Amino acid sequence: MTTDAKVGAFVLGCFAILAFTIIYLVNAQLSGGTVPYKTYLRYAGGLEPGASVLFGGINVGKVTAVRPGAADPTRIEILLEVKDGTPLNGKSVAKLGLVSVMSGAALSITTGSNDAKRLPPGSSIPSQEAASLDEIAGKLATVADSANGLIEQARGELEGISGDARNLLANLNTVTGPANQQKIRAVLDHVNGMLATEGPKIDRISDQLIALSQHADDTIQNINGTVTDVRQPVREDLAELQKTLQEAKGMLADMQVMVRANDYKIDDTVENLRVATDNLDQLTDSLKQRPWSLIRIRQPKEREVPQQK
Repeated sequence: MTTDAKVGAFVLGCFAILAFTIIYLVNAQLSGGTVPYKTYLRYAGGLEPGASVLFGGINVGKVTAVRPGAADPTRIEILLEVKDGTPLNGKSVAKLGLVSVMSGAALSITTGSNDAKRLPPGSSIPSQEAASLDEIAGKLATVADSANGLIEQARGELEGISGDARNLLANLNTVTGPANQQKIRAVLDHVNGMLATEGPKIDRISDQLIALSQHADDTIQNINGTVTDVRQPVREDLAELQKTLQEAKGMLADMQVMVRANDYKIDDTVENLRVATDNLDQLTDSLKQRPWSLIRIRQPKEREVPQQK
């Protein structure tokens, strides 16, 4: 036997051992007891007996039969067996799936909800239809038709845009023609001449503005210094004025206290002045009527009126 034959026999033996090991592990995994269930789909998608049953992405069993339903032949009845203890519940949903891209179809069951009631063995699992290849092809054809319409519409709009672009280029060619180029060149020459003529004046104006700004800065600095010099005396005068006002306020308060303390004396004085004024009025009236009372102690007797005989 040649070396190549020996190598080939060795490789085949390794593959045989690997296949036996895989089959043994699968049988050992599924030999712990299974529970039957069923579900119904409108489209089986190439699902065959022996396909894997996935619960939340975990392989928990296999499909045992795929056939039209007895009560409703338009639905495909799928019989399956899963490991005993698999938590299928009323919220679990069965649908077509794939173990991997290279493998065949599989039956995928969602985990559902922990609060949902567990499904008893032999019961039907709720299902969700998957899109068939024909439906996908029909949708692709619809999309293609829509794309053709959009392409035609875009082509018309592009033609309009290209026409506008051609008009724009023609206008640009007209604007940038020899005649306009000469006009633009004349305008630029005029601007250059103006800049050359007015440049010195602009420089002088700039120098004057700079000198004026410097003078303004010096003036502002002088004003700031003057304000700083005057600020302290003004503050001192205000402090003295505030102190004087406080003293005057205290003196007024003392005078008010003194007036309140001598209030009754002032009333007596006013009363005495009133009495003296009354007495002076009486004296004045008396002097008007009897002025001789100032030089005579006694008053002369009143003359008797002569009586007629």
